[in-house]
Amino acid sequence: MAKKEYTYRGKTLEELQAMPIQEVAKLFHARGRRTIERGFSDVQKLFLKKVEAANNGTHKKIIKTHCRNMIILPNMVGLKIQIHRGNKFDAIEVMPEMIGHRLGEFAATRVRLKHSAPGIGATRSSAYASVK
Repeated sequence: MAKKEYTYRGKTLEELQAMPIQEVAKLFHARGRRTIERGFSDVQKLFLKKVEAANNGTHKKIIKTHCRNMIILPNMVGLKIQIHRGNKFDAIEVMPEMIGHRLGEFAATRVRLKHSAPGIGATRSSAYASVK
């Protein structure tokens, strides 16, 4: 069985990469469309320059960024991006299914808290246990 080709709103990845950003924005949901229509911030523009340089081969393939609110565009597919999560960078490889999402969605800033066994005196049954 052949692998199904990825499409985003009826467009293949190659068609999306050939389209200008304004045309791709029309396919996004309202928040993503609004972000692109209002224009990117200076930090986002710098990040997009690094993405273009990586696609042209003049920049390394791994890009580090603090820009968690950057929307994932079709020209980012295949790149390795390290996203800052507060204390370190999480490396992700951008897949076609990530188009339209934000970078920050793929680098969680909170970790699940795991407790060990309860200490002595923490429960009623352990209050009468021998301390030895």
